[in-house]
Amino acid sequence: MLAKSFKRFVIAPLLLTLASCATAPEDKVSLLNQVQSRGELRCGISGTLPGFSYLDDGSYTGLDVDICRAVAAATVGDADKVDYTQLTAAQRFTALSSGEIDLLSRNTTQTLSRDSAGGNGLTFAPVIFYDGQGILVRRDRGVTTLEGLANQTVCVGSGTTTERNLNDVMQTRGIPYEALKFEQAPDRDQAYLNGSCAAVTADRSALSSSRSVFPSPDDHVILEESLSKEPLAPATVDGDDTWADAVRWVVYGLMEAEERGITQDNVADYVASATSGEQEENAALRRFLGIEGDLGTKLGLPNDFVVQAVEAVGNYGEIYGRHLGPDTRTAIPRGLNESHVNGGLHYAPPFN
Repeated sequence: MLAKSFKRFVIAPLLLTLASCATAPEDKVSLLNQVQSRGELRCGISGTLPGFSYLDDGSYTGLDVDICRAVAAATVGDADKVDYTQLTAAQRFTALSSGEIDLLSRNTTQTLSRDSAGGNGLTFAPVIFYDGQGILVRRDRGVTTLEGLANQTVCVGSGTTTERNLNDVMQTRGIPYEALKFEQAPDRDQAYLNGSCAAVTADRSALSSSRSVFPSPDDHVILEESLSKEPLAPATVDGDDTWADAVRWVVYGLMEAEERGITQDNVADYVASATSGEQEENAALRRFLGIEGDLGTKLGLPNDFVVQAVEAVGNYGEIYGRHLGPDTRTAIPRGLNESHVNGGLHYAPPFN
C-alpha cells in the first residue's frame, strides 16, 4: 500500500512537473525591447552600393540605409541612432543569427531556403525593391545575349543567389563558361574592369550601382534579358514575431504614406489638420497617423510611429527618388517598384 501511495502522490506529480517544464516556452525578451532599452538600432548593410548603402562624405546613404533610419525613428524616436555594420554576402546571415545586428538591410533576395527554419531561418519584411539578375558587359564587345559569353569568364559574388542562378541558366542553355568568384563587390568589379572576366553578373540594381562609379559608365551596358526574379527585402532573425511585426509595419507605413500623398514636408500639416478636427470624418487617416486608436501600441511602438518614420526619411517614393531617381547617378526607373496605384507592386495592407 505504501509503494502505491508513493507512486500516486510523489512520482506522478513529479513526472507531470517535468513534462510541463519540458514543454513550457522559454521567457524571451524581444529584440524590440532590447533595441528600445539600448536606444540604438544595429543595422547590417553592404556599404559598397551607391543608391542602396554607400559611405559618402563620412555618412552612409541609400535606400537600404533609409530603411534602417525609418525603423530607428519608429522604435527609438531618433533616425540617427543607428550603428551600421558593413557585411559581405557570406557574413550577413551569421551576423543576424548571432545577434551582432538587429536588422539586415542589405540587398538580400527573399527565397524559400532563406525564409524556412531548415534554411537560414530569416523572417523577411516587405520587399523594398523588385529586381532581377542581369549581365554587365563592355559595350564595344558587341555582346547582346548570353550565348555571346560562350567560353568566357564571368565575375560573380560568392555566397549569393546570383552564383547559383548563373550556373542554372548557363547549364540549361548549354553555354560553357567559367565563374570567377569574389566575396566583395568592389573586388569583383575591379577584376571586371581589369579584364579578368568578360562580364559581371549581379542583381540589375547592383550592376547599375556599380556602373555609376566606373571611370566611364557609358562604356558598359546591362543586357536586356533577366536571369531570375530577385525580390530584395530587409530581414530579421526567425522566431521573434514582435520584432518582425514592428519592422514589417514600419516599411508598410512608408508605402502607405506615399499612396496617401503624405510626405516629409507635409506630414506635420496632415497631423495638425487631423488633430484639429478637419479630418474628423476620415477615421482611417486618423488611425494611420496615430491620432486615435492604438495601432502602434499593438506593435509595441508609439501610436504615431509612421509619422516619426516619415518625418525622418520621407515616404517610400521620396526615398526612392532621393537615391535612385532620374537625377541621381544610379538612376534606375521605378518600374515594378511603383506604388500599386501607378501600376507597380508595392501595396500595404490596411492599417486597421
